[in-house]
Formats: sequence, C-alpha cells, structure tokens
Amino acid sequence: MHRYRASWLLPIIGPPLKDGWVDVDNGLIVSVGCTDQEVPGSGKPLNHRDGLKQIDLGSVVVMPGLVNAHTHLELSALAGEVPSASAMPHWVEDLLARRIELKPDGDASIREAIKQLRQSGTVLVGDVSNTLASFKPLVESQLAAVVFREIIGFRSADAVKLVEQACRELMTLVTTHRVRTSLAAHAPYSVSSKVCEMIRSTVDRWPGAPRSIHLAESVEEVDFLQTGTGPWKELLFRLGAWDSEWTPPGCSPTDFLRGVGWLDDRAIVVHGVQLKSEDLCTLGEAGVTLVACPRSNEWTGAGQSPVASFYEAGVRVAIGTDSLASTADLNLFTELAAVRRLAPDVAGRTILESATRQGARALGFGDDYGSIEPGKRADLIAVQLPDIVEDVEEYLLSGIQPQQVLWIRDQQ
Repeated sequence: MHRYRASWLLPIIGPPLKDGWVDVDNGLIVSVGCTDQEVPGSGKPLNHRDGLKQIDLGSVVVMPGLVNAHTHLELSALAGEVPSASAMPHWVEDLLARRIELKPDGDASIREAIKQLRQSGTVLVGDVSNTLASFKPLVESQLAAVVFREIIGFRSADAVKLVEQACRELMTLVTTHRVRTSLAAHAPYSVSSKVCEMIRSTVDRWPGAPRSIHLAESVEEVDFLQTGTGPWKELLFRLGAWDSEWTPPGCSPTDFLRGVGWLDDRAIVVHGVQLKSEDLCTLGEAGVTLVACPRSNEWTGAGQSPVASFYEAGVRVAIGTDSLASTADLNLFTELAAVRRLAPDVAGRTILESATRQGARALGFGDDYGSIEPGKRADLIAVQLPDIVEDVEEYLLSGIQPQQVLWIRDQQ
C-alpha cells in the first residue's frame, strides 16, 4: 500500500484538503484525509498507518484524472488542416473535402492524440467515430473510453439497415471493463427521427450504456428543423442523402429529442450553442448531460457557447475538446480555461466537477472515476503548483500545461 502526500488534495465531492493524502492499494483508493484529522475514538491521527510506503509529492494538487466527454479521435490526422469558418455548414463542407483528400496514416495520428490526452491528465474519453478506428488504439492505451459508433442517415427507410449494420460492427469488437462501446446519432439535420428512435430502443437494452448526439450546434440547424430549408438541406442534396418524403417537424432541437424519446439521464447532448433557457430547463429536468466544447464552437462558426447559461439552468454539464480538426489541442485544462472565461461567476469547484465527476457519470464510469473516494480507481493526477496559490481550484482553471501534470502511479 502507498500513501501519497501533497500540498493539496482535491476530492471533487468536497472542498480542497490542505496537506492532504490518499492511500492506494492494488490500484484502488483505500482512504483519503489530511494531516489534522484523527481516527474517531482512537486518539491516533488518521494519517497514521503502519506498513505504508510514504511518497511525498511536494507542492502539487492531487485530483482525479480528467474526463474528456466528447472527442473525434479518427479526425486527428486533420489537425491544423481545416481553417476556421464564419458559419458551421461552410466548415463542415471544408472538413468533408479535406477528409476525402487525406492520405491514410494507419492509426498513427490517433495514437499520437491518445498520447496527448494522457500527457494532459485525461483518464476517460467519450469518443465518437464513424469508422471505429480508435477502438484498438484505445484498448492498447492507458485510457478508459466509451467509443460511440456514430450513425448518419437522413432517410427513414434506411433506419433498420443502418442501425443493424452499426450493431454488427460493434459485435466484432472485444470490449473490456475499461473500453466500452455504444451508439450515437450525428445530429437532427443528418439523422432521421426513425433512426434516432431505433438508436434509443437499441441502446436502452444495453445496461448503463449512454447515447450521444450533437444538438443545437448551429443557427442553421435550428432553422432547418423549423422550415426544412437552408444550408443543411442543400448539403444533403449535394451528398445525395436527401429524403424527398421528409417534412420539417417545426420544432426546437429539444422538442426533437422529446419526440424521439431521448430526454432521459442516459442521453449525452453535445454543444447546445443555440439552446434557449426553456430548452436548458427541459434538459436539466430530464437529467440529460450537456457537453460544452467552447473552443471548437468558435472555430467552426457555430458561435460562442452560452456555458454560463447551462450552469444557471441546472443542467448537468460535462466538458469536451471535440476533435483536432476544430481545436488546437486535446488538453482539457485549456478547455477549462475557456469555460472559466465564458462563465466567470460559476464556482470553480462546479466547473472542475464538470471535467471529472459529471463526465464520468454520463459515460457510465461513475463508480470508477471522477472523484477521490474509497473504492474508486486511483488514476489520479498531480498538478504542479507555484510557490504561492491563493485559490487552488481557480489555479486549475487558468490553463494548466501538460508539463505541469504527473500521474501519481508513475511516482513510485
């Protein structure tokens, strides 16, 4: 058994502990405390235990590994290749064109992205994939993950074929406790109601599995659902994917979710840039998790994420970087700094919970990751601190760099 000591310990479920420690045995957290606590009724300090190997990590804050709740690792080879845009449909068209031109690199770019995630303190990812190319590299890595097989299909007549094909692909994969699979719908402008309904009914038969969808990312998506016109319809026509029998539902993105039965605590919706206050309240009441990716939203032309409103409405908020095609890096600490900039009045601890506990719960790993508690996995990071820190939680939202991050298991 090892005891790791640190200047600060951040359990997430409570305030930071000064001069904290955590006991670890066989990869699991055994106990947590700080130097001034005592064992009730024993007269002995709680930090006294015979036979421990003591490891003093020094001037660091120990916290749970981060949870990047939304990535597209298969797009990693497009890092720096897709310019920013003023409107999201333009950015998507550019992405599609450059993806066709992309020279195969095996899975080298995916493995490099996974390395980047690990180096910046990420323990768990929710990765959305059309190809499942990230599955094998993730299994062979130290990360935990849910790999979502994303389905794109606007024609209702194709629903059964598309979902059955995706399920067959998932059945060929050997999942582990650490790397799991599920299904995702791309977005309301690219996936028919029938496909969404089938995804929901399929995933709901898999105990504890989440399902994911991009929602209310662009103004054009909102307009498309209302009128059935605009750039998304034009793109579907050009791709030969338009359904001539489709009629616009004339509803908001949240009402679209309600109509396909997705408003529950197993739903993960990503972006939400265009959601109004009443939409956010609906998501909050249903227990839906909303993943904010503010840097990506600005790059793709979707707009500025109203993340402060997410918290104000009481929605469960998680954090994601999105892909390297739309953001400079996969460092979730950099994303946290963007969230802090956009939500200056939200408590630092609440934002840090979004990057740990909320993401882990949403992905179905709440019993393993997300907080420092007895029984959870000891995949913990230590972030180096300067000599003087007035508020350790705020410091963690200032833009921590990978060279400041250590995994405590590597410090034995």
